[in-house]
Amino acid sequence: MVGAGVPLLRALNSLKDHANDPALTTALNSVAQDVQSGAPLADAMAKHPNAFSDVYVNMVRAGEAAGILDEILNRLAQQQEKSATIKKKIKGAMTYPAILLIITILAFFGLMLFVIPQIGKILTDLGGPDVELPILTQIMLGISSFMINYWYVVLIGIVGSFFGISRFLRTPAGRRAFHTAVLKTPIIKGIVIKIAVARFSRTFASLMGAGVSVVESLTVTGGAIGNVLYEDTINNSIAQIKNGKQLSETLAGNPLFPDIVSQMLTVGEETGKTDTVLIKVADFYEEEVDVVLESLSSIIEPVMIVIMGSMVGLIAASVMGPIASIAQNIKS
Repeated sequence: MVGAGVPLLRALNSLKDHANDPALTTALNSVAQDVQSGAPLADAMAKHPNAFSDVYVNMVRAGEAAGILDEILNRLAQQQEKSATIKKKIKGAMTYPAILLIITILAFFGLMLFVIPQIGKILTDLGGPDVELPILTQIMLGISSFMINYWYVVLIGIVGSFFGISRFLRTPAGRRAFHTAVLKTPIIKGIVIKIAVARFSRTFASLMGAGVSVVESLTVTGGAIGNVLYEDTINNSIAQIKNGKQLSETLAGNPLFPDIVSQMLTVGEETGKTDTVLIKVADFYEEEVDVVLESLSSIIEPVMIVIMGSMVGLIAASVMGPIASIAQNIKS
């Protein structure tokens, strides 16, 4: 709207009236009031960090200073659209595996609570109360009996574990542990690196293109990636840049950044077109993410089927062995 010549205040009021999120509506209303009072848009947005990230605030501030706010807002819109597209594809790719996981868990509890007790009763009826059962069968019957008799302990344990893990992951140590584990997990590691590099490249390019300094751009970008290990790496790069090194030098050889990133950065630094070069890097890795996400379901599906098959096979082995043994004894 600003690019079409609509006054800023009018554009803000229009956005406020059409926003579906109550929190965003409140934030936009406050921003509009501050702008009407004469405050710069960036300063008004900075008061609402939950609604407007540092990337937004810094790019808008640079756009206001350079008199190109409409161009900056257009860049932000494009970046938000790209980010939303990737998030949507990630959710879509994880939906089917998540459904399979839920089915697997429900099947496990169903077998333990309803099927195994009946099978245990059959084994006792066939072999008598003193029948000797294999250790695997005893373990399965023991787990089933515990879950039935102490269901409240199981329930408390599950709920407590869920909330405990959720709370731990919100702490700095928990986030670091989770991000470290993710970057060591096969298949997932490659996807996370591609997403992080694409996000780094596009965010940094947008900030640099808006006229934000290299150090400030890196500081904001480090927090926008959403991974503490990448943030640590970028903070280390900032320290080296302050000592005279180029960004490409600080990232060269880093396992979190493929070689193509430092090589393209070198080209950008030599030609003075770092933002343009990084946009191409972002486009490349976003396409890579698309390809990987499309094949993710086909990779995870066999794994989940193997897990479900193993669970059923384990239960079958713990049951069929004793039944066959008892039948043989009866026949003898």
